[in-house]
Amino acid sequence: MRRRRSIRAYLDKPVPRAEIEEICRLARTAPSGANLQPGRFHVLTGTPLRNLISGIDAAIGAGVPEATEYSWFPEPMPPELRERQRAAGYALYQALGIARRDLEGRRQQFRRNYAFFGAPVGVVVTIDRRMGAGCFMDLGMCLMGFLLAAEARGLGATGIGALANYGPTVHQLLDLAAEEMVVCGIALGFPDHEAPENQVRTAREDLPAYTSFRGFPDS
Repeated sequence: MRRRRSIRAYLDKPVPRAEIEEICRLARTAPSGANLQPGRFHVLTGTPLRNLISGIDAAIGAGVPEATEYSWFPEPMPPELRERQRAAGYALYQALGIARRDLEGRRQQFRRNYAFFGAPVGVVVTIDRRMGAGCFMDLGMCLMGFLLAAEARGLGATGIGALANYGPTVHQLLDLAAEEMVVCGIALGFPDHEAPENQVRTAREDLPAYTSFRGFPDS
């Protein structure tokens, strides 16, 4: 878990299907309330992945508005969380040599989300929209299992929440079932360890900031 990081640059090297299948199986061992096992993985590579990327790019170019089906960030964003968000963005842009005032450079980098950062494998994660809000928590544990299983196999991955911004477009391009909601994407492949964006580490809060202990001798 300490070794894992978000990988945003990949080698041009295919990932064997058998490896991905095992990652998906391991991810599904995550706990879930009443064993509902919410969420589905739509795994793409080659032409299907290129077609999805070009379809999203065409939608953006045509001015299709963003239309996510669920809220990701708090609205309004509290100042302390806004600062944390900015710090993460600045760290990435600095590593890539993108100046703070280079709005076009930032925009182009953000659009790489929709190209799965050049990874050879793209995963579209969906959930049955009839599920309760708690099932998103269960799906989150499943996604963490996916990321850790990939890391254990020498692969790199990153979640792509931005994919949900064009959820209806992705839904149409993949001809998904009516009840499926696009939650996020995952880029998967062999990491380019020399790429500057893969050197970025975001900070985590210290233990006292988010943990309380009661009933222990030193509490």
